[in-house]
Amino acid sequence: MLKEFKNFIMTGNVIEFAVAVIMAGAVGAVVNGFVNDIVMPVVGMLTGGVDFSDLKIVLQAAVAESEGVAAVPEVAIRWGAWVNTLVNLVIVGFVMFMMIKAYNKMRKPKVEAPAAPAGPTQEELLAEIRDLLKK
Repeated sequence: MLKEFKNFIMTGNVIEFAVAVIMAGAVGAVVNGFVNDIVMPVVGMLTGGVDFSDLKIVLQAAVAESEGVAAVPEVAIRWGAWVNTLVNLVIVGFVMFMMIKAYNKMRKPKVEAPAAPAGPTQEELLAEIRDLLKK
């Protein structure tokens, strides 16, 4: 059983999947940084200095105690953070599209095997048999 597990783990598909998961995490972190630190500040500037991550609809305001500590936390729909996530998704999708496109371009095209020579047709075989019978 241990040998079977070793064979399973060492197959190319499992290793490639593990690399893909690790790379996806790294690409996700890069894209998150790009969206949060580069794209959204520009979008916020174009929309009049709005920080999308702070936009929300407050359903219930926080109730503070005497020392400023929230006794009841705020309940809010953070739609601005959701907009950031949507932009993030679009950028990740675009990056993945470009990576797959580059991969497909670099990959060697499959060389098709030359077609097998066409065999004689039924009529040719019958004509050949007829000629042999005449002899």
